[in-house]
Amino acid sequence: MRAFVFPGQGAQAIGMGQALAAAYPAAMAVFEEVNDALGEDLSGLIWSGDSAELTLTRNAQPALMATSIAALRALGAAGVDVTAASYVAGHSLGEYTALAATGALSLSDTARLLRLRGTAMQDAVPVGVGAMAALLGLDFETAQHVAAQAAQGEVCQAANDNDPSQVVVSGHKAAVERALIIAKQAGAKRAVLLPVSAPFHCALMAPAADAMAAALADVDIHVPSVPVVANVAARAVTDPAEIRELLVAQVTGSVRWRESIGYMAEQGVTEIFEIGAGKALSGMIRRIDKTIATQAVGTPEDILAAVAMLTTD
Repeated sequence: MRAFVFPGQGAQAIGMGQALAAAYPAAMAVFEEVNDALGEDLSGLIWSGDSAELTLTRNAQPALMATSIAALRALGAAGVDVTAASYVAGHSLGEYTALAATGALSLSDTARLLRLRGTAMQDAVPVGVGAMAALLGLDFETAQHVAAQAAQGEVCQAANDNDPSQVVVSGHKAAVERALIIAKQAGAKRAVLLPVSAPFHCALMAPAADAMAAALADVDIHVPSVPVVANVAARAVTDPAEIRELLVAQVTGSVRWRESIGYMAEQGVTEIFEIGAGKALSGMIRRIDKTIATQAVGTPEDILAAVAMLTTD
């Protein structure tokens, strides 16, 4: 059994998806549609722009989605569509990509939602007020205790349960800095601040959650063609009303990636294809369950390799 997964913020790189667009008209059409939806040349920024500008949350989120959907459409042009997977999932913004991939959201709506999401998340907290940190070598439960101890009346939450040895905490900068010290005392191998512009997936993102609730209320959500494993639930969902609710909850809730991969493994998934930029999710998956085979799909060469694997019983 197979699953397709889609990367989140941090995987962006100048030039991503360009070779796919050159090789597959269907991939180029994705970038053109996203450009039209946003009313700007996002593909120009992705392929030949400034790295710092691409890294801005409002740009990185729709850019990563476009790159993943372009790779998926290239797969489709080569004869393999999303229904080759039994489940789909995405890390944070990648969940929107998964919904676009399965037809639950239109591509244009997804691009506009991610532009709004990125802007709202950036604007929710003044620069310098919040922070995020990676705690390496602690399990999720221990990281939750560290965050609670570090809060001291401020916000500090376990934001991303990425794999058995990597948890990200998020909140007020002073609280997150306290968490670094407490984590090391608790046995963390490393505890480091992350170069992010806002404290994602914590209570400080409440204004962004409100903005997304309003935006999602006006968007059509359909039953996905493949069940989507939701970040905050770590289980498959197909009901449009529940999908809408979980997307709002996701803004302030934890990304339960380790549990999501565990859920798919329990359902019988043995192969996972990471569709889009980078290989970060594949690394996490290997640390979660070494029995799951992973394959990154982000270049024309990757498309050929994936098609060969996906068309072999």
